[in-house]
Parts: sequence; structure tokens; C-alpha cells
Amino acid sequence: MSKSVMDIAEIFKALGDATRLKILKLIEATGNNLCVGIIARKLNVSQPAVSQHLKILRNAGLVEANRQGFYVHYKIRNNCLDAYGINTDSFLKSFGAEMELAASCELKGDTKNCNKVGK
Repeated sequence: MSKSVMDIAEIFKALGDATRLKILKLIEATGNNLCVGIIARKLNVSQPAVSQHLKILRNAGLVEANRQGFYVHYKIRNNCLDAYGINTDSFLKSFGAEMELAASCELKGDTKNCNKVGK
């Protein structure tokens, strides 16, 4: 499948922001199922800002959304960078050592924790 230059530019533009890379790393490191509220809280970024970043990542084809009740959870699209010779898993594991990501239950996509965010 051939990608246009604009498609490629969109993907690398999405990857060119530190917050978006942190969002991808957080999603990957915690099991590929996080809602906006938990991402916002863990990265200390507002929910609207996280939503905008996720919109860019979604438009670039890097993440996909899955509605679970009232909440939308995000996961990384497997092999989304393969067409460019980049292994997605290896790419995400290659950075982010500075991000201390706890593997607590609040990060495993448990919807009961989504509603605690912002209260």
C-alpha cells in the first residue's frame, strides 16, 4: 500500500510533539487501554489538551478509540508504523525511560477509575 507524502508528513508531525510521544508511551506501557482522564492525570495535562493530542494521533492513524460506556479508551494501532520500516513496539520501547510509569490498577483501563478523574 503506497502512502502519499501528505500522509507520511501527518504521521511524523503527530510524532513530533513531546506530549504526544508521552501519551503513546503511556498507553503502550499500561496495556493499551486508557481513557482521557487517566492520561491527563498521569501526565499532568488538562483533559481538553489530551483530547486534542489524541485527535491528532487518531487522525494520523496511530491510535484508535473504543467506547466503553460513557468513556472512550484509546489504544495504539498495532503495526501502524510498519509501512515506514519502523517496528511500532520497538519504537515505543526505545524512549521514555525518564517517564516513571506505575503499573497500578488505575492505569489498566479500569473504567471505575475514569470517573474519579477531575473530582
